[in-house]
Amino acid sequence: MIKTHKESLDAWETNAEFWDNYMGDESNFFHCDLVRPFTESLLDVRSGELILDIACGNGNFSEKLAQLGAKVVAFDYSERMVELARKRREKAGDSIEFQQCDATELDRLLELANGRKFNKAVANMAIMDISEIEPLFKALSTTLCVGGCFVFSTHHPCFTYPNEEYFMPSTYKGVAIEGQPVLQNYYHRSMQDIFNIAFRNGFCVDGFHEVPFDGEKEPIIMIVRVRKKA
Repeated sequence: MIKTHKESLDAWETNAEFWDNYMGDESNFFHCDLVRPFTESLLDVRSGELILDIACGNGNFSEKLAQLGAKVVAFDYSERMVELARKRREKAGDSIEFQQCDATELDRLLELANGRKFNKAVANMAIMDISEIEPLFKALSTTLCVGGCFVFSTHHPCFTYPNEEYFMPSTYKGVAIEGQPVLQNYYHRSMQDIFNIAFRNGFCVDGFHEVPFDGEKEPIIMIVRVRKKA
């Protein structure tokens, strides 16, 4: 899976402008109606909190966090996406600090805190785009304050795996938005694999939602809150 990392970055660099134009200032139905309601509920943003927005894209949710009173450090591993986010969110001023960062590089992730502790962290529909997630959880175990939480949404692995081998980690090509210039890599991991990474880095699960499309009987995404133990 890690061998495809550079390929994934190249795809997001290529898709960045298409993604920014499509998402615009307010994002799309999928994020606004399926992902955000439960994410915002689990995150429970309080004014003055320092929040890390992981794989922030063009900064839609970063701006929402700032509007709720948070101070936001937002990063994406696509340099072009970060440039577009800074431009689109200029009015947010210094309430959002955009940085380029690779979520698989532990040392760089640790630098984002810059001597501070994050109260919370969030990753909207990004875990399945990251070739290796252990460094991210390891970094958060250090940079989150005691009792701090990490809320992440992802394709529900029980219902979206690409072949008949649910327990086998795999990489496959997919589309986030119809019409995007190139396909991107998705990284399938079982729930067992995802949760065990969280557990061995000092987190416990204390919030969980499964969300289907309207009228469907199986969930398309899961939204998880893990909390740093004392």
